[in-house]
Amino acid sequence: MPLSRSLSMSSLSGLPLWEEDDLPVENLLLFEVAWEVTNKVGGIYTVIQTKAKITVDEWGENFFMMGPYYEHNFKTQVEQCDPPIAAIKVAMDSLINSGCQVYFGRWLIEGSPYVILFDIGSAAWNLDRWKGDLWDACSIGLPYHDREANDSLILGSLIACVFSRGRNIIAHFHEWQAGAGLVLSRSRKLPMATVFTTHATLLGRYLCAGNVDFYNNLDKFNLDKEAGERQIYHRCCLERAAVHCAHVFTTVSQITAVEANHMLHRNPDVVTPNGLNVKKFSAMHEFQNLHSTNKTQIQEFVRGHFYGHLDFNLEKTLFFFIAGRYEFSNKGADIFLESLSRLNYLLRVHKSDVTVVAFFIMPAKTNNFNVETLKGQAVRKQLWDTAQFAKEKFGKRLYEALLRGEIPDMNKILDRDDFTIMKRAIFATQRHTLPPVTTHNMLDDSTDQILANVRRIGLFNSRNDRVKIIFHPEFLSSTSPLLPMDYEEFVRGCHLGVFPSYYEPWGYTPGECTVMGIPSVTTNLSGFGCFMEEHVSDPAAYGIYIVDRRFRSADESCNQLTKFLFSFCQQSRRQRIIQRNRTERLSDLLDWRYLGRVSRSLPDRDCTLCRNDISQMGLRGVRPSTVPTVKT
Repeated sequence: MPLSRSLSMSSLSGLPLWEEDDLPVENLLLFEVAWEVTNKVGGIYTVIQTKAKITVDEWGENFFMMGPYYEHNFKTQVEQCDPPIAAIKVAMDSLINSGCQVYFGRWLIEGSPYVILFDIGSAAWNLDRWKGDLWDACSIGLPYHDREANDSLILGSLIACVFSRGRNIIAHFHEWQAGAGLVLSRSRKLPMATVFTTHATLLGRYLCAGNVDFYNNLDKFNLDKEAGERQIYHRCCLERAAVHCAHVFTTVSQITAVEANHMLHRNPDVVTPNGLNVKKFSAMHEFQNLHSTNKTQIQEFVRGHFYGHLDFNLEKTLFFFIAGRYEFSNKGADIFLESLSRLNYLLRVHKSDVTVVAFFIMPAKTNNFNVETLKGQAVRKQLWDTAQFAKEKFGKRLYEALLRGEIPDMNKILDRDDFTIMKRAIFATQRHTLPPVTTHNMLDDSTDQILANVRRIGLFNSRNDRVKIIFHPEFLSSTSPLLPMDYEEFVRGCHLGVFPSYYEPWGYTPGECTVMGIPSVTTNLSGFGCFMEEHVSDPAAYGIYIVDRRFRSADESCNQLTKFLFSFCQQSRRQRIIQRNRTERLSDLLDWRYLGRVSRSLPDRDCTLCRNDISQMGLRGVRPSTVPTVKT
């Protein structure tokens, strides 16, 4: 049956869904193609990395990942070896003999899957010829100046060459960068089944970044015009061609399925929610102790950052955070800042003794650490050393007095020099400026969106404010001289993750909070939020607060978020401990053991049903019976 699409989708002019009557199941090979295989760029890396083990457990030696070769990544993450299947070795040798470098090995992650990596640069001399092949196949032209699109075509052409040497193949392609391989394979009528997964539509991400009212106007956009104005028309054509050429089209959430239906003109056949390797984060009953330990480390940083203004009780201080790519409105940083301003007002009006420190962990352009921030940590360390010196001296004199059978005279146990040292240490904590909002020197301080909105709402870490803000424009690292913590340690030490995203096809950050037992805020415009609404009867009772950003105005959503934050601040310590226990109980809901469950038998059936059935052959298809529902 021919595929019907408009001209702008660059159709492959009536390509049939499948060429044969029966799906071959003997010696079936599964290939997973993504730009982020061994190459960490964004969330897709987390998807393919965390689900590798469960896929290897199901497919064993018949599962292979394919992606671009980067020398540093290969040397540090891959153990080189020979292909276990002769057909793959023959295909690789053929490419190598033609001057294209191909590498094979085991990716050193859990599951140790096989990877086939293609050196894009070594094959670049074929680019013009392959552009001609793509044009002949589907009338999509790629401009010379779009390096990313050209590289994706080179990768796709090399992958299609490998597939042309084999049979009994299922190939799973992620995102538009892998789409060229799918389109070329189908145009050459290779005997294989194809799956295409979009984690976010290309045009959707661009539109939302431009602050448009996206979800209320899905059916009103002139897609070709919008793509052309953003100079991504050719990319969108490639994405749509891949979507319509795939036997099975999947996406990661219901909200993205709605978006894909309008942006790509095809309803996903299967929704495959993203999972996590929960075992990696599992701490059993220890997760409460880990929270306490890491919270102490964050408190030490706060002591240094707010030296001279530390007039709030750290035992009654809550740590909120938002983290991810610096997409100010897409990630909800705008609504979070406005809600913090309103929360500050409520805490002050109610004379609350609770203080909130809100961290923004979003990478931005900087040139170094802020001198004032480094000074704060140095002052804190100096005070600690002074206190330790006085404690040792005090303890020694107390010990000697007790040995003599005397009660020591507290006025004489420390001499004048000791008091002088302590007074100097106290004077060193005096500060005539407010604690800095940002920990680094920003290159675009005047135009930075977070700092501009901090100035607008007036939260400058003054003594009267109950909400303090710390903007850390760099991903966390245990080697940092400022806040030496890995992201996982930092999350465990915080009290609440806040992710009020406007555009979030899935959202790993609240999921990671959940498996670590940390409550979080998400929205009904994120895949994670929709998933939790569907499978948990009362998400808020389990520490998953879902802000309605789909059916409410921005102001109403902001008020709802403020209400969530204020109610969280009113909880007692015991209530927060109980809530963390309930949050951690949701971990199994996000485990690949459930979300990646596969069919143990491969039915022999008519291949025109491939669209409905291929997801049961070891990919991430989720059937209703495989996802547990949590009831309160």
